[in-house]
Amino acid sequence: MEKLDMKSKDKVQENIEKIRELFPHCVTEISRGGVVSSAVDFDKLKQEMSDMLIDDGEERYQMTWPNKRNAVLLANTPISATLRPCKEESVDFDNTKNLYIEGDNLDVLKLLQETYLGKIKMIYIDPPYNTGKDSFVYNDCYSMNEEEFLNAGGYYDSEGNRVVDIKDNNESNGRFHTEWLNMLYPRLRLARDLLTDDGVIFISIDDNELNNLIGMINEIFSEKNLINIITIKTNETKGLKNAYVNKCFPKNKEYLLVVAKNANMVNFNSEKVKKSEEELKKYMRYYNKYIPNIEEDCSKWEIKDFAEFTKGKTDTEIFYLKENTKNRLIYLVTPDNLDENKIPCEREKFYKVINSKGTTVYYYRDKNGDIYTALFLENNYYKNLGDLWVDISTININKETCGMPTYANGQKPIKLVERIIKYMLDSSQDGIVMDFFSGSSTVAHAVLELNSKDGGNRSFIMVQIQEDLDKNLRKQSPDQRKDTQKIIDFLDSIGKMHLITEYGKERIRRAGKKIKEESPLTTTNLDTGFRVLKLDSSNMKDVYYKPEETTRPLLDMLEDNIKEDRSPLDLLFQVMLDLGHELSAKIEEKTVEGKQIFAVDDNDIIACFDDDITEKVVTKIAKLKPLYAVFRDSGMASDSAHTNFEQIFAAYSPNTIRKVI
Repeated sequence: MEKLDMKSKDKVQENIEKIRELFPHCVTEISRGGVVSSAVDFDKLKQEMSDMLIDDGEERYQMTWPNKRNAVLLANTPISATLRPCKEESVDFDNTKNLYIEGDNLDVLKLLQETYLGKIKMIYIDPPYNTGKDSFVYNDCYSMNEEEFLNAGGYYDSEGNRVVDIKDNNESNGRFHTEWLNMLYPRLRLARDLLTDDGVIFISIDDNELNNLIGMINEIFSEKNLINIITIKTNETKGLKNAYVNKCFPKNKEYLLVVAKNANMVNFNSEKVKKSEEELKKYMRYYNKYIPNIEEDCSKWEIKDFAEFTKGKTDTEIFYLKENTKNRLIYLVTPDNLDENKIPCEREKFYKVINSKGTTVYYYRDKNGDIYTALFLENNYYKNLGDLWVDISTININKETCGMPTYANGQKPIKLVERIIKYMLDSSQDGIVMDFFSGSSTVAHAVLELNSKDGGNRSFIMVQIQEDLDKNLRKQSPDQRKDTQKIIDFLDSIGKMHLITEYGKERIRRAGKKIKEESPLTTTNLDTGFRVLKLDSSNMKDVYYKPEETTRPLLDMLEDNIKEDRSPLDLLFQVMLDLGHELSAKIEEKTVEGKQIFAVDDNDIIACFDDDITEKVVTKIAKLKPLYAVFRDSGMASDSAHTNFEQIFAAYSPNTIRKVI
């Protein structure tokens, strides 16, 4: 039996293996502290590179900042942590494909590397914009600790009092851009590996860090994979913005970076948007200028039967234009404001006119004698979407949270997220959408809404740190405090802790319930559930990872290497992570000879973490022929059961991979 590693992937060793594949003679073995491991002989590797290497101090094109090297190491360093399931906070835990993960997204991304490597079709993130008012709660470790940095930078006064809170990332702390870059860089490196070969990450940002973000993207993904930078109009210059017009141009835009893992493999779904009313009116004016005098006697025009005119069409495929020639007022009826009361009475008669350009046009008069133009929509009502989006309104965003107060920290409109999801995953594609700065869970809400509209089966993975709203409240401006206090009061009213994760989970619950209540007939099979998983220390005791630091008496006390407060379900999810099995997999609990076993995805994994496992139990599990069979190392009832374990599997299921924890 082989022991499971129970750690996140070691990216350094993974990179060494890649070098070994290309240049096997450049990888050797070294011994450090009595531990033998693989290492790269860079002298030999340099010889392979000939004169294409860059010498120390030689000028080059690059992007760098303080502690960048440590940010790279941070992305590659493995961790001993796990994700623990929380069934009581989940919705439809046993059947859902959706995940809500609580914890620092850097550690979570590391844990997901084995399981979701190359499986995420689309990622959308809305990271902190670094406006000078952000407070990073991501406690990443760099080479200089907080106390060392504060001392080196002179952040104590003459009496030894601390002057600046490093968690408030403003220009006065001396690392305004550095903190932000070091926070985001390792996360983007890990996110890239999770994308499918044709996957795309969308990143919202504003002017503050746009250039630095582009630099990071070019380095991590390559310039050729930065597909587009979309400009999104946010709001009009009014209210508080007007107070600053004499000092600067108020911001009315944000950006959306579209970044592919491999641009050559990406195929976006075609997306068209409705023309504005003014664009339609302009088109109609052009169309009408070739028509004979509209006051001409309609009896001279050819009468076209309404049924023939609309054959194979519906009212929503026609739009109508009424033009008052006296004051040039134009009244437009489109599918959005179509109303039987606004359509003229004599719908049975249309008048056919061939204009001077040979185009056939249809008119009719209403009971007042006013003339309407009738056109089929077809390609006239929609236009191709470019990289300037002016139709994403934030005005009614407070109506999108299912009766909950709006999350003031940059909540995005559902329409924006739905649009980019449709770009990547149409209704026939069952891919995974991820957001590892999930905040108010807009992305999860958008996935549910879109699936309910088009019958899709997309799933989501949300990741959010347990951000304390009370601490944020003390650092915010009066306007921000007012909004945050509303959320705190709301969480109090439903008996939840003051964490943004509680807000996000509640929004998903309410969104799913609302969707099903509004469309009960069409959403019967809609997945509106989610599994809650929480980042925690490993299920294994430290002795499991640091045998060199243990003594014999300590080993005698630690016959069991699993922490006392961990459940069998906790152990199962760490096993699923270690074996690269999706955390949304179907899990069935069964009983074999009085012992609890878990069957994951129809016996792909069968795990039993009970004690006193007999040969009879092992035999029955082996006869199920699982791909993996996992047991506790100390779980065998006797030396005989332990000795015969391999023989039993060799007889009944020789291809099963046997593991122990």
